[in-house]
Amino acid sequence: MARYIDEILQPGERVLYSTNAHWIFYFPAIVAWIVALGLLLLSRQTAVDGLVILCLIAAGVVALAALFWTLKGWFHRFTTETDVTNLRVVHKTGFIKRRTFEMALDKVESVDVNQSILGRILNYGDVTINGVGEGRETIRTIASPLAFRSSITTR
Repeated sequence: MARYIDEILQPGERVLYSTNAHWIFYFPAIVAWIVALGLLLLSRQTAVDGLVILCLIAAGVVALAALFWTLKGWFHRFTTETDVTNLRVVHKTGFIKRRTFEMALDKVESVDVNQSILGRILNYGDVTINGVGEGRETIRTIASPLAFRSSITTR
């Protein structure tokens, strides 16, 4: 499957920077997998039959939730593209229901980055692009937001 940006490039336009949704989208799945593994190990340490069955059932339910969150995070990352070309900023989300945002670089007035403490440690954050006459667009939880901002503001 071709990337969205490759399908919409204009003649003479080239991609300068690409980023994606940060891996933090997998965090609920990671926690759930750890809990499922803990419940599975607890079932091996318990001698009471009823408690063993309860731990195994709980581990199975949590593992199903973890699988759901893993697939949801992967699908979100797979269907989200954020690129800067020499002419514009392009952001696309969704697969069947697609939402795109494009802004010409000469229409960008300012680029704001918002990072939490955890976002600064793990290098993710929200980027708000303010355009002249084109409004404002916030791209949430992207990887390397400062490098993304620099790729827009450096010409």
